[in-house]
Amino acid sequence: MLDDRAKLLLKALVERYIADGQPVGSRTLSRATGIELSPATIRNVMSDLEELGLIASPHTSAGRIPTALGYRLFVDTMLTAERSHMQTPTLAPDQPQKVIANAAHLLSDLSHFVGVVIAPRRSSVFRHIEFLRLSDRRLLVIIVSPEGDVQNRVLFTETDYSASQLVEASNYLNHHFAGMAIEQVREKLLAEVESLRGEIATLMQAAVQVSTEALTQAQDNVVVSGERNLLSVSDFSSDMGNLRRAFDLFEQKAQLVRLLDSSAQAEGVRIYIGGESKIVPMEELSVVSAPYEVDGLVVGTLGVIGPTRMAYDRMIQIVDITSKLVSNALSHK
Repeated sequence: MLDDRAKLLLKALVERYIADGQPVGSRTLSRATGIELSPATIRNVMSDLEELGLIASPHTSAGRIPTALGYRLFVDTMLTAERSHMQTPTLAPDQPQKVIANAAHLLSDLSHFVGVVIAPRRSSVFRHIEFLRLSDRRLLVIIVSPEGDVQNRVLFTETDYSASQLVEASNYLNHHFAGMAIEQVREKLLAEVESLRGEIATLMQAAVQVSTEALTQAQDNVVVSGERNLLSVSDFSSDMGNLRRAFDLFEQKAQLVRLLDSSAQAEGVRIYIGGESKIVPMEELSVVSAPYEVDGLVVGTLGVIGPTRMAYDRMIQIVDITSKLVSNALSHK
């Protein structure tokens, strides 16, 4: 446990380092806190904070910088509960995909870092399936989800199916399986395959397979905006290795999904600080994220990714406001 003096100095150090990006010395701390402490007293407290792993001393400077643990303590216990007023922008709810893209841009524009939004997961349930003959042994499978999303896949078959066979197969699937998850359809179809004519059963199994692939590929659509903002962040612009690793992360959509999904089950804004855990793959990055809802149900996650040296109180506001805007824009009033 830290006493009030140590907390005050740590808070001042973190805030000064966030603002300037330079190691903070005892003289700067004395001015920042506005309390009369001798340089020796401040140095002693700094030494204690360093022993606790809350701050560190770069080898090139007499000043100190916060560690991941120091940032965490600052975020969890020292951020002011007062929120400065932010002018609330609007997100037009005309098209869900446009709302998601606009939200990513909004996060980026307000934070001056990287905005990331995981689009709502589409249902793996199909409402309707249809076959269209393209040529000999080449079919177009049309899959419609309950939300009206349409996925098309070309299916190559060993048999040249007639128009009546295609109608028979689609009618059977729509009559018996519409409204079921595609995984359930596969299981039930395997159980019923003996009662179906061989070529029709083969066609339906192939159709279910491509439907699974189509619906799976539609999942986890990640929208990223503002990657170039990191070019103006000194923490990255001065180290091409850090910048390259950050851009690699943004290209690896699956890793971004895992990163933001960590907060999908939590209420409110969550903060993940680089170097603190394996959730954030880079020590120099932090993530501020929150889930958003459609009609009261959590369907996706959004957030800001930026340097560990970021103004966390402002990022919390930005992410919190944007998650509420997205929820309102996507929900049916």
